[in-house]
Amino acid sequence: MTDWMIWFAVACVLIILEMASGTFYLLMIGTGAAAGGAVALAGGSGSWQCIVAAVVAAVATFALRRSRFGRPSNINSARDSGINLDIGQTIEVSEWRNVPGAASHARVMYRGAQWDVELASGGTAVPGVFRIQEVQGNRLMLINNDTVGD
Repeated sequence: MTDWMIWFAVACVLIILEMASGTFYLLMIGTGAAAGGAVALAGGSGSWQCIVAAVVAAVATFALRRSRFGRPSNINSARDSGINLDIGQTIEVSEWRNVPGAASHARVMYRGAQWDVELASGGTAVPGVFRIQEVQGNRLMLINNDTVGD
């Protein structure tokens, strides 16, 4: 087997492994291996093949890391309605339990079960319709429906 065949076989294996992993990093390393194979196909020496493969893989990995695909997302899932479909739904609260020095709490029926709800900062603890602003574990954080701008 010639050098260029080995490089391209390694690139194919890395790309196949990439499909199983779901990240793009193995794809970038596979691109470097393909570049090493191109140098081998052009008649470059073994050391040049390795240097080109390493440089292309490093530059591609760096470029991926700087792109939006390489950055981990810092989404607060407790407040993201794309992740938690309860965000933005309305709940009617008939009475609040006020504890001095603490946030107002209540117990309401929501989706066929009793839920603990807490008034988010800036809300007013009066009976009425509230909107779910955040979900913290098994507790719903509510804000007055009229204070939410849609």
